[in-house]
Amino acid sequence: MRILGVKNGLWISMILGFMVLGKVYGIGANWGTQATHPLPPNIVVKLLKDNGIQKVKLFDADSEILNALSGSGIEVMVGIPNEMLWSLANSLGAAEKWVEKNVSSHVSSNSVDIKYVAVGNEPFLSQLNGTFLSTTFPALQNIQAALIKAGLGNRVKVTIPLNADVYQSSSEKPSTGDFRQDIRDLMVSIVKFLSDNGGAFTVNIYPFISLYNDPNFPADYAFFDGYSSPIDDNGKIYNNVFDANHDTLLSALQKNGFPNMSIIIGEIGWPTDGDNNANLKAAQRFNRGFMTHISGGKGTPMRPGPIDAYLFSLIDEDAKSIQPGNFERHWGIYYFDGTPKYNLSLGANNGGDLVPASGVRYLARQWCVLSPSASLDDPQLADSVGYACSHADCTSLGHGTSCADLDARGNVSYAFNSYYQENDQQSSACKFPNLSTITNTDPSPPGGTCKFKIMIQASSPSSHKNNAFTTKPANVMFLFIVSLLLSVL
Repeated sequence: MRILGVKNGLWISMILGFMVLGKVYGIGANWGTQATHPLPPNIVVKLLKDNGIQKVKLFDADSEILNALSGSGIEVMVGIPNEMLWSLANSLGAAEKWVEKNVSSHVSSNSVDIKYVAVGNEPFLSQLNGTFLSTTFPALQNIQAALIKAGLGNRVKVTIPLNADVYQSSSEKPSTGDFRQDIRDLMVSIVKFLSDNGGAFTVNIYPFISLYNDPNFPADYAFFDGYSSPIDDNGKIYNNVFDANHDTLLSALQKNGFPNMSIIIGEIGWPTDGDNNANLKAAQRFNRGFMTHISGGKGTPMRPGPIDAYLFSLIDEDAKSIQPGNFERHWGIYYFDGTPKYNLSLGANNGGDLVPASGVRYLARQWCVLSPSASLDDPQLADSVGYACSHADCTSLGHGTSCADLDARGNVSYAFNSYYQENDQQSSACKFPNLSTITNTDPSPPGGTCKFKIMIQASSPSSHKNNAFTTKPANVMFLFIVSLLLSVL
């Protein structure tokens, strides 16, 4: 049985404050920015504060976001993308310039409470085939040296958000955990460096991925409300995969001489669309269970006490790569516009209900749909849908998704509207030849989970090139999707 849940992709995280034994500890969720129309940073910062969120983790050091966080009282972890690791590893001067621009200037003159620098993001993921093995540790060392030179060594700490595949176990029991053999020596060196400099081990754990990758994985083991066959590991009982995964890491740390190393759960969550197991009910079940599981400060069988974690994620991201799966664009506890997906107590100030984003501006209440007079036998239909879905988000279509019950005409309308909205409702984006029309009647099926979106207004005017349909062939993947969608009828 696999006990490790691992996840692929890039993403931005944040911590939500909650009270345990009279002290404030962090619970996290990611604020992603890989969206065609991201919410303005000032609206997101207000959303964080309205929900009592006290800490945020970024995957880069975007100046607009950091400026919005100025004076907010929200603790920040800034990130360094993997693509920057080579230059930072090979030049202390480059590291010093990065720290000056992205940390020092904001801490000293912009009142941004930066607590961590995240060097890379899952750089040792096995799917990356060792691309960043030689540059991550030197980059970490240079960033640490740059922080010390800037007088920030005691205030700002370094870490590396790592995927859970950097460790493994020889059985289902966490006590057999150790670092992956091919990177064991490197991991021990990194952990020692982090420990010597007061850093933390940051790991991303995804029970959903365990279920997604293995059809035989016991579904209830991914959640927190009961598993009929708990694992007994020398008297320590595991009835959920999160505890087992966490303690597999602890075993790896203990075996290599670091039993007291601080651990941050960099990402944990559940998607709401794009897969049979990704839906609102499952996501609410998981996130509610996780919040309850950690809110009492119980910890895990091997390490009792509070857990510092980051939920993934805050807001859906419609421009993320779907190479890992269509669910990648649906991790948010909020939809793209800051609307809550379900009730969730963060243990802070929201009293069990997520507070929606305020001040969001929408485009006109109009949609692009398949014309009533259009025929499904039109020879240009497949290419039109393929073009729309290859240039917009259609991951809510297909088997096991929120829009799975749409008929063929509904699928086409959804694809057309997604393209139309992501192109800011420009009239040229609803001119699929003899096929499309604009309507003021919401085409969303009543009472269901399938929603035809209306796009939010961009914080600055966006330019979309080639937004009129052409006969350029769609790629093979989307033509395959199109064939599935049109086969509904």
